[in-house]
Amino acid sequence: MVSRSFLSMLDLASGDMYNLPQTPRKLSRAMTVPGIISEVDGNRIDYREFYDSDCCEKNIIVANFLPLHAQKDSESGQWSFSFDEDSLLLQMKDGFSSDIDVVYVGSLKVDVDSSEQDEVSWKLLKEFNCVPTFLPPELQKKFYHGFCKQNLWPLFHYMLPMCPDYGNRFDRSLWQAYISSNKIFADKIMEVINPEDDYVWVHDYHLMVLPTILRKRFHRVKLGFFLHSPFPSSEIYRTLPVRDVILKALLNADLIGFHTFDYARHFLSCCSRMLGLDYESKRGHIGLDYFGRTVYIKILPVGIHMGRLQSALDHPASSTKVKEIVEQFKGKKLIVGVDDMDIFKGISLKVLAMEQLLHQNPKLRGKIVLVQIVNPARSIGRDVQEAKKETYETTKRINDTFGFQGYEPVVLIDRPVPFYEKTAYYALAECCIVNAVRDGMNLVPYKYIVCRQGTSKMDEALEIASGSPRTSMLVVSEFIGCSPSLSGAIRVNPWDIDAVADALNMAITMSDMEKHLRHEKHYRYVSSHDVAYWARSFMQDLERACKEHFSKRCWGLGLGLNFRILSLSPSFQKLSMDHIISAYKRTCTRAIFLDYDGTIVPHSSINKSPSPEVISVLNILCSDPNNTVFIVSGRGRNSLVDWFAQCENLGIAAEHGYFIRWSTMSDWETIPVAADFDWKKIAEPVMKLYTEATDGSYIEHKEIALVWHHQDADPDFGSCQEKELLDHLENVLANEPVVVKRGRQIVEVKQQGVSKGFVVDKILSTMIHDEKPPDFVLCIGDDRSDEDMFESISTTAYRSYLPVAPEIFACTIGHKPSKARYYLDDNVDVLTLLEGLAAASTSKSTQVSSESSV
Repeated sequence: MVSRSFLSMLDLASGDMYNLPQTPRKLSRAMTVPGIISEVDGNRIDYREFYDSDCCEKNIIVANFLPLHAQKDSESGQWSFSFDEDSLLLQMKDGFSSDIDVVYVGSLKVDVDSSEQDEVSWKLLKEFNCVPTFLPPELQKKFYHGFCKQNLWPLFHYMLPMCPDYGNRFDRSLWQAYISSNKIFADKIMEVINPEDDYVWVHDYHLMVLPTILRKRFHRVKLGFFLHSPFPSSEIYRTLPVRDVILKALLNADLIGFHTFDYARHFLSCCSRMLGLDYESKRGHIGLDYFGRTVYIKILPVGIHMGRLQSALDHPASSTKVKEIVEQFKGKKLIVGVDDMDIFKGISLKVLAMEQLLHQNPKLRGKIVLVQIVNPARSIGRDVQEAKKETYETTKRINDTFGFQGYEPVVLIDRPVPFYEKTAYYALAECCIVNAVRDGMNLVPYKYIVCRQGTSKMDEALEIASGSPRTSMLVVSEFIGCSPSLSGAIRVNPWDIDAVADALNMAITMSDMEKHLRHEKHYRYVSSHDVAYWARSFMQDLERACKEHFSKRCWGLGLGLNFRILSLSPSFQKLSMDHIISAYKRTCTRAIFLDYDGTIVPHSSINKSPSPEVISVLNILCSDPNNTVFIVSGRGRNSLVDWFAQCENLGIAAEHGYFIRWSTMSDWETIPVAADFDWKKIAEPVMKLYTEATDGSYIEHKEIALVWHHQDADPDFGSCQEKELLDHLENVLANEPVVVKRGRQIVEVKQQGVSKGFVVDKILSTMIHDEKPPDFVLCIGDDRSDEDMFESISTTAYRSYLPVAPEIFACTIGHKPSKARYYLDDNVDVLTLLEGLAAASTSKSTQVSSESSV
């Protein structure tokens, strides 16, 4: 397997390194294991021997299509290639450091015969730093026109296949084609990547399972993903049969980017509802903890390439076209729209709004024209044809009704339009309207704003004085990604034809001063948040997200597309049964502290009482005279007394240790804190308000605490209400002797000075005072309140008056950041561990009895 070959391949392509033939040998495309290339065959060059470790790192940009134009000469049969200057992938390079190589991996937009693929691959690598994937035609059809365009794209734009006539149902064969295509992309990346140094940036919904395939091959690959389409709400996304697989695949990236907070919020909601993952905001960055890895979320809309637009404006063809347009529409105001022909761009709705505008405002007839440029459709299908037919029929009706000799209210330009021609229309239009019913980003408004700002050459063509105030007006759908960043635009609901018509009327009749102020505001934003800024910002966040890659240990878990990485601190390890039993056997005075909920009883259990197995193992541990065993819980003492009535020698610390009882034969003790509970009169009414408003929530009353639970409520709403309640209680109880804390789906208010750490410290201090200093301390818990225990046993254990440093075992449940050094997977592991310790006690007791009888 070639893992560091690409740097050498560049040298080979340039002919600078070793005198090797310029024609590459065929690379193996066979995959024996999903996501892993088969071993090199006998005819394949192993590029590892030419690897230069001093070469600079690379940014590998992966997308469905390469940023290239390709054409084959019909006479000579020779291929010619050129960069697509309008491609976002190419424009991104401006945001990268000049000493970083940029490599592109993707497909060509044309079919290349298999006999020519090696030659074309070498040419693209040598001249363009591009690595083509060459999907077989049938696979490409199923992958791109099938699963991508018939399943993912409609779903992400909120279109469900309610019946066969409107959308395609899920097809397992198309899904398999999607996976196979992603694997081919992964193969090509693996041929060129140096996984320790290079960064991989994957783009858009065509390659959403690629992160899993790459992560499976390279556990520490530096991997970012950016979604350029909308991400639908959980109610829509959850209808996808492979929903979990795609979510888990995206979570194998280090950084996931979205254009807007809405799209990110929907993704986070899906992770919460379907995978049970919660997110946190860490110093302004949103992060999801996923098996010990922090997956960061980036929210930043893409920008445009200012230089490209300004060059187009300065092109002689643009000046010529501007003059033609001025002459063609002399005395009329232009409204411009530029959209792909598909069902989500809202072209027909836009045309209907124009019809309504002319109907309501007869004085505008003959004075305004809507020029709608229709880009070629990116997909094929009946829905596209129907949208096109509707647009043409509506346009004809409007022109027949409101048009006359020399005047057409709506002009459709349905042909490939050169970029310079589009800039000419942008520069002349009084208003630009983007009326999509759903769109990922849409950069048309940004381009329009820059073109309205103009250049010196465009000013000459338009006969505008240099430095004169510039104006622009935007009418944008509230359902497109760029809408939140254009605060001066008139936002509309594209389905409300009357509102869109009113917005157009407002845009063209607004005062020049207001238009100028809005334009200036937009231009400042667009010019400072260009494509280079977007790419640079994303890569900076990706670098930050990958900083801890080599400071943690990684293990691969799961089969196939359910693969994920378990990432843990080197000092954080699973508690070994052999290790702890060995320490248990060689020590004489032991302290064992066990949390209750989530530790010895699972959170998911409806019956919260301990099982007979738990009671049995606790009795065995408590019967060992060398052991002091405590249940340390946030629960009330009455419940704990009832549940553990059979465990006579078991210690109980209830309500986070406010109440302590060493055994059933001893009395209850309390922590010496102020017994003022007047704060309950303030907190309880507030909690009741949130309980009434949150279906599935309830209040738990304790002697020194009040707890609001929402585990049975809607996950998103419950989490939202939890944050609100926390803030509300902190405000109203600011001057009270209480602590307000969040836990696992709870908000708790308890008396100040009460914590599990304090009670553990008290128990250990009592043991030392009674001349029973512990030489073995085990503490197991699962939530935030247990972190106080972990911290306490670590500090108490090493006090100078202890005769020897004890064996310390602080153990949390699950893989998560913790003050504990060890972890166990779940309560089953906990019970197994306790049974092992009990067996050790039993065997030692049997041995002692035998020696006594002898």
